[in-house]
Amino acid sequence: MGYTLCVLGCGTMGVAIISGVVSSLQSRDNTHVFPKWESHTPGTSTPTADSPDPSLPSFFIATVTRQESAQKLQHTFGLLGGLGSSVQVFVDENLAAVQRSDVVILCCKPHQAQTILGQDGMKEALDGKLLISILAGVTISQLTAWVPPTTKVVRAMPNTPCRIREGMTVVSPLPTLPNSEETELDRSIILKIFSSIGRCRFLEEKHFDACTALSGSGPAFACIFLEAMTDGGVMMGLPRPEALELAAQTLQGAARMSLQAGAHPAQIKDSVTTPGGCTIAGLLAMEDGKIRSTIARAIQIATERASELGQPTKK
Repeated sequence: MGYTLCVLGCGTMGVAIISGVVSSLQSRDNTHVFPKWESHTPGTSTPTADSPDPSLPSFFIATVTRQESAQKLQHTFGLLGGLGSSVQVFVDENLAAVQRSDVVILCCKPHQAQTILGQDGMKEALDGKLLISILAGVTISQLTAWVPPTTKVVRAMPNTPCRIREGMTVVSPLPTLPNSEETELDRSIILKIFSSIGRCRFLEEKHFDACTALSGSGPAFACIFLEAMTDGGVMMGLPRPEALELAAQTLQGAARMSLQAGAHPAQIKDSVTTPGGCTIAGLLAMEDGKIRSTIARAIQIATERASELGQPTKK
């Protein structure tokens, strides 16, 4: 028998997480399973429900604040079939949901966290459990101050492409526990949750602001580049839908090649760049516009801004 997974404040990202895990658990029903274009984080695999693995969930709970939202969630999860239809949706019953759960993912708005975790009886409900927060700007030190010392608190930062199971999630290391087997189980639980919606890496919390800029804001930066490539194609006579398709698939293919073992963006670039060809001409035009430093500086400025998000507002 597996554990019960609860998502407190099940919005867009919460739906993506539950849907990804449920789909992975049900993937065994597909007799034509093809490997993804890349492997998951080393040491993990897409979860299956064939064995009684304690690191895989058996039950799911989602909480919302409105009945209308609950009906939408039930419809969304119902479309998944199988386990999806069994997801329980609680309305304004955060405490009851946590009491029935083993692992809790905190997905509410950051300013609501202290109120939710400070609810009467919540500390007792979280005693000894794993709490995963995906709240931007809310630090582990803040979270640990709101829960009992026995609660195992980690931060996770998934990004928007998790909605289509192509995301990147960064997770803070687990707190050191005397029981190493318990720590390994919690680590396996975390990896299997977030590997179901993309890739997952453990990094120290001090790196989270840079990760927020790079993978959190990164999709927006990538879309600016995508739009610019598309506009260039339109300028040269391509119909916009075809220009967008060519640009998007090209970026996707280049990114996937870069993630293959032994590949490097510079090698891929050089393999396309022939002497006196059109690629080197285009690259030089991009360098004239200081594209490298502009993009790198965007990451720097976004990181600096991310570091301010969790700080008290100056009056």
